[in-house]
Amino acid sequence: MALKTILITQARTGSTRLPGKVLKEIGGTSLLQIHLERLKKCTKVSEIIVATTNADADTIIFDKAIEWGNSASRGSESDVLDRFYQAVRFKDADWIVRVTSDCPLIDAVLVDKVIDFVQKNDKDYGSNGLIEHYPDGQDVEVFKFSALENAWKNAKLASEREHVTPFIRNNSDFKGGNLFTAINYPCESDFSKIRMTVDESNDFELIEILINNLGTDKTWMEYVNYIVEQDLIKINDAIIRNEGLLKSLKND
Repeated sequence: MALKTILITQARTGSTRLPGKVLKEIGGTSLLQIHLERLKKCTKVSEIIVATTNADADTIIFDKAIEWGNSASRGSESDVLDRFYQAVRFKDADWIVRVTSDCPLIDAVLVDKVIDFVQKNDKDYGSNGLIEHYPDGQDVEVFKFSALENAWKNAKLASEREHVTPFIRNNSDFKGGNLFTAINYPCESDFSKIRMTVDESNDFELIEILINNLGTDKTWMEYVNYIVEQDLIKINDAIIRNEGLLKSLKND
C-alpha cells in the first residue's frame, strides 16, 4: 500500500521583520501563491495543507489557500507544533513534509528527492538541513507522523513548540540522542551563503530580481547559478540564517 505523505506549509501575515511578507506580490502574484504553485508539482505528496493561525489577520491566508485549490487549517499562533499536529491528526498520514511559506522558490523536484531518500532509508526524520549546505529557502523536512505525535506529546521548551521539529532533531541519533533515527540529504557543494528565503526587505529584493529575470518555474540550481553569475549574493548575505530559531533558543 502506498504511503500517505502530507505536506504542510506554515504561513501567517505576522512577521516582525517584514509584516505581511507572504502576501507581497511580484508581477501581480503573491509569494504564497508562487510557493504553492511550485509545490503542486510534487509527485510524492498526496495533499498540501496551508497551516495558518487563528489570528483575524490570517483569515485571508486561509481563504486564499482554499481559493487556490489547497487544503488549509488554523491553529495556535505561538505553538506551531500543535498547529501542525492538529492539521493532520485525523488524516491517517504516514509521513509529514514541512516547508515554510517564506520560501517562494522552493523546488518541487528537490522536495520529492528528500521525501524519497528519507522514506527509502526508513528514518524517523530526515532533511536537507541537518548539515546546512543548501541555500536558505530550499529547506525540506520529512518525518513520520509517529515522530510528530511523540514531539507533540513530549516537547516542553518554547523553542520546541514554536519551531515544530527541534525536539525531534535534538533527540535524534544524528545529534547523539536515542528517541529518533535521522538522516541528512546531502548537497554536492556548500551553497549555505545563498539566501532564497524572505525575512527582510533585502530578501524580497533578491527574489524580485530572480522572478523578473527568470520567471517562477526554474530549478533551485538555475536560480543559484544566476545569483552567483550576477554577483547578487551581497544583496542579502548579511542576514543571519534561522534568526527566529536562534531568538527562541535564547528565550528558553
